[in-house]
Amino acid sequence: MPRTPIPLIVLFALLGSALVVTGEKYRDVPSSRLQSEGDQWAEKTLHALSLEEKVGQLFMIRLRVELLGEGSPEYLQLRDSIRKYHVGAMAMSVPAQGSFLYGNDRYRTVTLLNNLQSESRLPLLIAGDFERGVLPPRLFGTTVFPHAMAFGATGNLAYAEEFGRITAQESRALGVHWNLFPVADVNSNPANPIIGTRAFGENPQQVGALVAAYIRGARANGMLTTAKHFPGHGNTATDSHVSAPSVNEDAERLSAVDLPPFRKAIAAGVDAVMTAHVRVPALDPDPTHVATTSHRIVTDLLKGQLGFSGMVVTDALDMAGLNARYAANPGRAAVDAFKAGNDVLTMPANLDASYRAMLDAVRAGEISEDRIDASVLKILKAKSSLSLQTNRLVDLSAISRLVGNPQNIAEGQRISDHSITLVRDNGTLLPLTPKQPAENLLFLYQRLKPAASTVLVILCDHTYAEDGRVLEHQVRNRISDADVIYVDPRIAFATSNLVLKAVEQARKVVVAVYVVPSAARTRTVARHQKNSASLPDSTGMLLEKILARAAKKTVVLAMGNPYLTTEFPAIQTYICTFSNATVSEISVARALFGEIPISGRSPVNIQRAFTTTAEKQPAARLANPESPYSHLKAADWLMGGVRAQ
Repeated sequence: MPRTPIPLIVLFALLGSALVVTGEKYRDVPSSRLQSEGDQWAEKTLHALSLEEKVGQLFMIRLRVELLGEGSPEYLQLRDSIRKYHVGAMAMSVPAQGSFLYGNDRYRTVTLLNNLQSESRLPLLIAGDFERGVLPPRLFGTTVFPHAMAFGATGNLAYAEEFGRITAQESRALGVHWNLFPVADVNSNPANPIIGTRAFGENPQQVGALVAAYIRGARANGMLTTAKHFPGHGNTATDSHVSAPSVNEDAERLSAVDLPPFRKAIAAGVDAVMTAHVRVPALDPDPTHVATTSHRIVTDLLKGQLGFSGMVVTDALDMAGLNARYAANPGRAAVDAFKAGNDVLTMPANLDASYRAMLDAVRAGEISEDRIDASVLKILKAKSSLSLQTNRLVDLSAISRLVGNPQNIAEGQRISDHSITLVRDNGTLLPLTPKQPAENLLFLYQRLKPAASTVLVILCDHTYAEDGRVLEHQVRNRISDADVIYVDPRIAFATSNLVLKAVEQARKVVVAVYVVPSAARTRTVARHQKNSASLPDSTGMLLEKILARAAKKTVVLAMGNPYLTTEFPAIQTYICTFSNATVSEISVARALFGEIPISGRSPVNIQRAFTTTAEKQPAARLANPESPYSHLKAADWLMGGVRAQ
C-alpha cells in the first residue's frame, strides 16, 4: 500500500558566490564579478549549442588513465568520443593496485588531460572519486588520508575541513575540478559490503557535520563537491555494483537517519548530489524503480522537499544495480534517469545507445528541450564557476609546489594518528617493546622462522597486493629481525598448521585484518560469502583457531572493517584504524609501540566490544616508558573504549 510521504522542512541550497580558482591570477577578482561574467558565458553558450551538443553535455564518461598514452588506440577513441558525442565531463579512474604509473608519470597524465581539453570545443569537467585525497598517491605524489570513518573517530570537524582544503588544492593543480565525494551515507548496517569505512560513521548528526565541514574546505579552494549516495546507501547488505539493494526502512527512520547528512550538505552549498541505484519502497513503491530512476525521490524529494537546486548526478549507469534492468535496451537507462530529475548521466554502459536514446526522446516529445536546457545550463555554470571558459589548462610547473608538500603530508599523518582507537584491552600486551632480542616480532608471510616470541598475522585479500607492506616496514624499523608472513584466502588452509604452530610457540601474537569495502572485493574475494563485508571463510576460520589457542596473548588490528568483534567475540585486545591507507599503517605501528597516545573514539557501535575501563588499566601497560608519551595517564590512552549497547 502507498506510504505516507516524509514530513520534511524545505531547505534551499546555499550555492552563494562562485568558487575561486586556486591560481593566483584570480585571487584579486571579486567573486560577484566572476559569477556574473561566468553566468553570461553560460547563457550565451547554451543558446549557441545545437540539440546534439546539448545532449552531449549531459554525459560524463570514464577516463581510464592507465590505458592512455598520446596516440594510443584508447586515447584516440576517447578523443573521438569527445568530438562525436560532444561529451561534457569525464570521470578519471586509476586502479588501486599496479606496478605502472610511477614517478614523473603524473606530468604525463596531466599533459594528456590538457590535450583532451584542447580537443574539446567546450571545456571539460574532469571528475575524480577522491575519497581519500587524490588517488592514487603513487601516481600523483599527493597527500594520503585515511578513510572517512577514521575522521569520524577523531571527532574533529577541523580535520574534515583540512581534508577538503588539501584535496581541492591538489586536485585543481592536477587538472581535476570535481570530487565525487563526500559520502553522506550513514553506515547503520555493519554488514554493508560497499559503504562501510567510506562513511564518516553511523550517527546522522556527526556524519552531517563532517560532510558539511569537508564541503566548506573543498569549495573554498575551488573544487566542486558531491554528496552521495542519495537518499542513503548505508543500511544495505548488497553492493549496487552487482545488484540493486533495497532500503527497507519506514519514512520516519529515513527522515531521522538517512536524510540529515544530505540536508546539511545542501545547507553547506554542495554543488552536486549523486543518486543511488537502491530501491526505497517507503519513498517509491514501484518495484521497477531504483532511486536513480525515481521521479518521486529525485524531483519530488531531493529537489522539491529538500530544496536542492544544484546538479543531480547519477551513480555509474553501467553498474549492475541499474544496468541489469536495461539489458534489452541499454540506452533507456539514461532516458529514465534524466526524466527522474538527474542532470548528469554518468558512465553509461553504451554511450552511443544512450546518446541516441536521449535525442530520440527529445525529438518524440517525451523530454522537452526546455528540460534539457535547464540541466545543460547548470553544467555550464559549474564550468564557469571554475573559470574554465577562460583557462582550462593546467600549469605543469606549479605541480611540484602545490601537490604533496611536506606540510600537507604531515597533516594527513597527524589526522591518522588521532584516529587510532583502542576498543578492547586485557592489560597484558600493550605497548610492544622494540628491539628486544628475546621479543623478535614475526609476521605471517611466505616463510616462517621457528620459535619466534611474538607473532603478527596479516590477513589480507591478496598476498601480492599492497596491504601490509608499509606496516611490515614500520615494524622492521623497530625490530630488525622481524619475520613476516601474509595469508590470503587462497593459501589459508595450506598454511594453517604452520601459522598455528608459530602462534602456540609465541609469547605475543598480533593479527592485522584487512577488510576494506570495494566493488572489486564484492565481485571476487567476497563472492558467495555469508558476510561479504567481513573476512572470507578460510581466513576467518584461521582467525578463530588463533583466538581459540591464544586469545589472551593476541592483539587484533582492524585495518578497515571495525565490526570484527561481532563475528569474533573472543578478541580480548582490539585496535581499530578504520582504514588500510599507508598513513593508517604507520599510525597503528606507532600506537602498538607506545609512541603516540591512542585517542580515537569509535564512530560506530561495535557489538560486544567493551571489556575494560580506564580505571582498571595502569598507565605502565599502555605507554612505552621510553616513548615521549609515557607520561600520559591510562584514561588518556583509553579514550577509544566503546561500550556495547
